[in-house]
Amino acid sequence: MPSWNVIEGSLGTPKGFRAAAVASGIKNAESALDLALLFSDAPQTAAAGVFTSNRAAAAPVVLSRQNLKKSRGRVRAIIANSGNANACTGRAGTRVAAETAQAAAKCLGVRPEQVLVASTGVIGMPLNLDLILKQIPFLQENLSAENASEVARAIMTTDTYPKSAVFEAEIHGKCVYLAGIAKGAGMIHPHMATMLSFITTDAAIDPRNLQKMLQTAVDDSFNRITVDGDTSTNDTVVVLASGLSGVSIRPGTAVGARFQAGLTTLCQTLAKMVVKDGEGATKVARIEVTGARSASDAERVARAIANSPLVKTAIAGSDPNWGRILCAAGYSGARIEPERVDIRLNDLYLCRRGIEAGFDEAVARKELDRKEQTIRVDLHQGKARAWVWTCDLTHDYIRINASYRS
Repeated sequence: MPSWNVIEGSLGTPKGFRAAAVASGIKNAESALDLALLFSDAPQTAAAGVFTSNRAAAAPVVLSRQNLKKSRGRVRAIIANSGNANACTGRAGTRVAAETAQAAAKCLGVRPEQVLVASTGVIGMPLNLDLILKQIPFLQENLSAENASEVARAIMTTDTYPKSAVFEAEIHGKCVYLAGIAKGAGMIHPHMATMLSFITTDAAIDPRNLQKMLQTAVDDSFNRITVDGDTSTNDTVVVLASGLSGVSIRPGTAVGARFQAGLTTLCQTLAKMVVKDGEGATKVARIEVTGARSASDAERVARAIANSPLVKTAIAGSDPNWGRILCAAGYSGARIEPERVDIRLNDLYLCRRGIEAGFDEAVARKELDRKEQTIRVDLHQGKARAWVWTCDLTHDYIRINASYRS
């Protein structure tokens, strides 16, 4: 199957999409972009979304879920802010989200249910609606494909850099594009990872099929990353498909499989960026579990290891303390037999059959000094497998989060 090519671009690269961003004053820092609007010129744009599993879901998440349903997956715009999550803000927060969508819809000439709202930032603080309403006309007037590159920066909070990726493929002689951005650095844990992610494509696809494909892509990307084990109130991944490429995507076809592969790879690319930019993180580790009795057992072990503060601090200090890895596997709730477990750091055996493998400490520390590494755990009990991306845990994580509100 021909692959997708990585190219330079933005959310405005797929046909039909325009965007703009502005410094509205929501963030404390002056001139910091913190409000963005993404719009599709195609009336029949299809949309799909996956949202946080946190029961204390933020007002914009609740509204966006409702609007996706009301519009039957025909959404034209997303308006997003950073600096304030509009979460745990009661009826006032609900009103802010609703009036934001209504004002944007009026300015764009679409129905309110065709506008999704997303917020990220401090939880529990009132969001000043006036700051948003004042800037919506400016955003509408400045919508362009060129300005779309600013959206990735406008949704940043503790991120150290904007995260974006653009793919291109030729299908039946026509160019099809997939573009995506993400924000996230802390409060990262599935389901889903703490983040906002917006994806655009000019492929033509039915909303119901797009929803299934997005869920598949998210399950194999954003739902396999962790920074600190906290699931946010605001997690949102939305994809908009304008259909203007003229290439139709149908499940069960070669073209459908190729689109799914591209969408999944795009999400994985963005997800890995989120882990790399984890608050205070200096290293990324892929936890691979094989030989489990069931897929659920493999997942339990992988997630327990990936979320273990002791494992993550060992990675930070380049300490090949494999006992912490086996310990996490043991309390994961999965059915394991410790005396059968092998643990490798990249290709170096640290543990064989549940006991130390007699490795060279200096060599192991050198392996852990790498910015990217793989921890492989073979349970030797079956054929099921799973993987999760995680990062190390450093002093800077505490520093960043100890003063987040200020």
